[in-house]
Parts: sequence; structure tokens; C-alpha cells
Amino acid sequence: MSNFKKKVSFLILVLLAMVGLSGCRGGSVANVNIAERIEEEPVITWGVKYDTRLFGMMNIETREVEGFDIDIARAITKQILGEEGQADFVEVTSKTRIPLLKNGNIDAIIATMTITEERLQQVNFSDIYFDAGQSLLVKKGSHIQHITDLTADDTVLAVKGSTSAINIREHAPDANILELENYAEAFTALQSGQGDAMTTDNAILLGMASENNNYGLVGGTFTKEPYGVAINKGQDDFLQEVNQALEEMHDNGTYDKIYQKWFPGVSDGKAEKGASFE
Repeated sequence: MSNFKKKVSFLILVLLAMVGLSGCRGGSVANVNIAERIEEEPVITWGVKYDTRLFGMMNIETREVEGFDIDIARAITKQILGEEGQADFVEVTSKTRIPLLKNGNIDAIIATMTITEERLQQVNFSDIYFDAGQSLLVKKGSHIQHITDLTADDTVLAVKGSTSAINIREHAPDANILELENYAEAFTALQSGQGDAMTTDNAILLGMASENNNYGLVGGTFTKEPYGVAINKGQDDFLQEVNQALEEMHDNGTYDKIYQKWFPGVSDGKAEKGASFE
């Protein structure tokens, strides 16, 4: 074998060894009992969104992530670990959040994550902390105050490829549906009078309403898409601590205080104490 081939073979073996060690470390981190670890090291690492208005948004000026999810995560951390407890945040997306959790890069996900039967096959969820569901956004003073008010004379704006259009056809079969490319286009179309109402998750609509006081949510929700804190399988002790913290936050008023900070005067979305996925 030539010296060149020997060098290449050696490098390949080194790389394989590094990958193997990395995999072992990742697996060992993921399998550590979080409840026991945070007793010794009072830090909980949360996976959060950095681009979702009102829930998790990076403040360009302060370079800190802010939102309802962020404050709830900090409050849970404090409830479990006390004043010395530290909440660290790692940016996640809808695609990366479960892999990061499974690999042990984060301890929990609090990122507008809907509890579904499919996801429950991969992770466990806490009790509901935000009761999300599909709703309607209209200009204040609109004749539309509930989904039952939609008629053949009304146009509802939705995003292409989403379940929102399917749901609206089921609940308001006479209404006209105009599907646009994204939420920004749909909200612009609503403001320009191309539609009478816009529909998607109330969490997204609340963010849009916060940008323009002339618009508001009406009629409550007509689908159920509750948000929960996702925790890896096998972390039952930590899951129990998170649920207990949420219950205590409801009892001591912390939850209501945070909710009113981000959604003043809004009742849609507020989770009941101990509400769980059914």
C-alpha cells in the first residue's frame, strides 16, 4: 500500500472514530435524567422560536428573545429551581425542534407546538399551556362576529396548502375562499379590502392584531390545536415537575400575569388549570 493510501485510510479511521464518539456522547446526554441533573446544575435549556410574534421573537435592539413562550419557560424554571434557577434558550424551528430534543441538545420545547397523536409517538407533552385553535381576524366593526355569520357574500382569506382552508370549508361551506401564498400576503389583502376575514391559528392572528389596532379576533376558536411543552420520552420525573410548576403558576397568579402581559384583554387562548390533551 502506498504512503498516500495509508494516510487516507488513517484519516478515514480517525473520522469514523470521532463520529462514533460523538454519537456515544449525544446518546449519553439524551439519556441523562434531567430531573436529577438540574438538582446539581440548576439550568434548564429550552428550545424556542425566534421568529414568532408574541410567542418567541428576537429583539434586534437588545439581542434577546422575548415572548409569551419565553416568559412561561422562565417562570417554570423559577418554579422548579427557585431564584437561582437559570433558563437558557436555543433557537428551534418546526423541523429541528424534535431532533434537537431527542439528541439531548435541549431539555424541553416550548415553541407554539401543537399536541397531536402523531407527535405523542415521539415525545411526551405537558398539560396545555396555550389553548390554540383556528379563529377569524376581521376589521373592527365588521358584521362578522362568529364563523356562523359567514355567508356566500363573504370572502375568507387563507394560506395555500394549510388546513385552514379545509376547515373553513367544513364550518362555513357557503363562504368564498381566497388562498394566498403566506400570512403576510393574506393580512395585506385583508387590509386592502380583498377579503372580509382572515383565518388561521389564533396565535398567529393575535400577532397580526398586535400590529394593527383596527383588527381583532372574533368568535373564539372552531378547531382545537392546544400547545404543550414537549419533553423527551423517558423523562417522566421532569415532565411531572413541569406539570406541577404549571399548576402552581395558575394557583399563584403567575400564569395570568404573563398571559395578560402578552394578550391584554383577550380570553381566547388562555389555558385552564390542568388542561390536558384528549
